[in-house]
Amino acid sequence: MLKIGVVGAGHLGKIHIRLLLELVDEFELIGFFDPNDEIAKEVIEKFGLKRFETIEALMVHVDCVDIVTPTFAHFETASFALKNSKHVFIEKPITETTEEAKTLILLAREANVKVQVGHVERFNPAFQAALPYFNKPLFIETHRLAQFNPRGTDVPVVLDLMIHDLDIILSVVKSGIKRISASGVAVVSDTHDITNARIEFDNGCVANLTASRISMKNMRKSRFFQKDAYISVDFLTKELEVVRMEDVEGDPNPLDIVFDLGPGKPTKKIYFDKPELEELNAIKEELRTFHEAIVKDETPIVSIEDGYNALDVAQRILEKLKL
Repeated sequence: MLKIGVVGAGHLGKIHIRLLLELVDEFELIGFFDPNDEIAKEVIEKFGLKRFETIEALMVHVDCVDIVTPTFAHFETASFALKNSKHVFIEKPITETTEEAKTLILLAREANVKVQVGHVERFNPAFQAALPYFNKPLFIETHRLAQFNPRGTDVPVVLDLMIHDLDIILSVVKSGIKRISASGVAVVSDTHDITNARIEFDNGCVANLTASRISMKNMRKSRFFQKDAYISVDFLTKELEVVRMEDVEGDPNPLDIVFDLGPGKPTKKIYFDKPELEELNAIKEELRTFHEAIVKDETPIVSIEDGYNALDVAQRILEKLKL
């Protein structure tokens, strides 16, 4: 069992604390650090958890840390943990800048420890179920829309919301990027609240992403189009729909849905798949796999390099927005 401590006990930090307390076979939650006395009091009263007065004091007693601080504190906290040879789970985005992320990569290699980045949508059951269906997507369209919430407006919507879909797309499309274009508007905050980005990959795939935190309703949906298949992943409702086309051999069944593509071309049969998905908590699952990566000495499912890559594309989008 690994001894773990939580740094940052705000809204998301409390969720992590609750789930770590449930992962009794994986972690022993030693305590937490948060400089806010009011937040710390809430955690102590709710969970009966020990509060450490400094990060340094917490670090002495743990094997790994779960960093759930605001983004601006990620680098300082993670670099201190890595310099003390602690395994690190760090929420997304990994850091504020790519230079900071590069430094963390070097520190992690030097310390020979595991770092996992909290791109939680990788563990969404709908996306997990979609993985076997992906086969070189040609076009991807994502919509991540949220009703306004002041929490998170300290960073642009690209880093707050769109970065989830950037990580998903980069994990599916194994190709370099040829071109990025973007547009966005700051409506209620000092940074962009709605952004659209277009990413063209070297292998010909195109991804069109929209993220908004000023929408009337919530939506987290991605659509993947590839040769003879359409895959729709609803991250919000945790539903997967797959439409596949296959060549018809012989005479089609009268009850089948078929496409006649014209003379000299094969008739296609349409298959509709909507698999039933297993209920699971994605945050709990990512924390469980963090433990697994450490004890099995494996690369985490969302590695520190993955965190860097998503941040790098996000920063390139932000640069386009400045223009």
